[in-house]
Amino acid sequence: MDKYSISAYESIHLRYVSIFNNVRLKSLLMKSYKVACAQVSPIVFNKQKTVEKAAVWAQRASSEGVDLLVFPESFIPAYPAGLGFGTIVGSRTQAGRKQFREYWENSVEVPGPVTDQIGKIAKQNRLYVVMGVTERDSINKTLYCTLLYFNSEGRLLGKHRKMKPTAAERVIWGEGDGTTLATFDTKIGKIGGLICWENYMPLARMAMYDKGTEIYIAPTADSRDSWTSTMIHIAREGRCYVLGCNQYLAKHHYPDHLQSELSMDRPEVLSRGGSVIVSPMGDILAGPLYNEEGLLTATISEELLVESRMDFDVTGHYSRNDIFKYSVPDQPEIYKEE
Repeated sequence: MDKYSISAYESIHLRYVSIFNNVRLKSLLMKSYKVACAQVSPIVFNKQKTVEKAAVWAQRASSEGVDLLVFPESFIPAYPAGLGFGTIVGSRTQAGRKQFREYWENSVEVPGPVTDQIGKIAKQNRLYVVMGVTERDSINKTLYCTLLYFNSEGRLLGKHRKMKPTAAERVIWGEGDGTTLATFDTKIGKIGGLICWENYMPLARMAMYDKGTEIYIAPTADSRDSWTSTMIHIAREGRCYVLGCNQYLAKHHYPDHLQSELSMDRPEVLSRGGSVIVSPMGDILAGPLYNEEGLLTATISEELLVESRMDFDVTGHYSRNDIFKYSVPDQPEIYKEE
């Protein structure tokens, strides 16, 4: 009993209790979550069937323990790759105008019946959902490339409208402004994002970093190898998790009446995907996924967000506000989830 006295046992017990409590405290303070990109083909120009398809993928994500699910750029009613809407410089055709009307009819009012449905999907599956849509303005007839944010209770938290459509996208989409450079302080972290080639705009990225974005959403229609490099750069620059989500889209996905309208010089596969999830250190956690539909998942943690900023923090110790002046007058304050 001298070797293993009661006091010795108590000391060993207290030591292990202390270790257990420290581990438990760390797990409470430094939480981890599972995030996912749904690289999915839309039901082209059919918003209702695309919502129904989103519900199937949300259920799958939920069954795999996902907390945050991201869908591609303009998932509803599809990114219209390969279509010209009857335009050449200086001329528009009547057939192209009808095509635009069909696209408009299948676009999404925000808020509206479709956002109500997406909210129900989020709530039923206890998911945060971020989805790209083509938004139709409820007052005028202009369309916008828009990113919608829903919490796990099904509430529409807000939206971001693409500020600068690229090249021929300007035929169908108007320009957003600084009032929708939105960020959200949620239960799973601070979320924000930009759409496709907005991510090549340094000051737009800075607007996300400046609000402390930890989970950076980057839906796109760019399926080139160089896009993966862009996602890695943003993750390292912002010291944030990056979810780059694209759709897999081929000519055969288009309805019969649009087949003849597709550009003959485009290949059968219009977008091969390339969705990817990247860590704050620039390490690829999942993907890139090409030439098929699929669900990419990864676990993210607060620990790495902190550790990664030890040597570089773009809005903290590595910024030089005494030299550089930056402001976005119309950017809203970060929305804090209740």
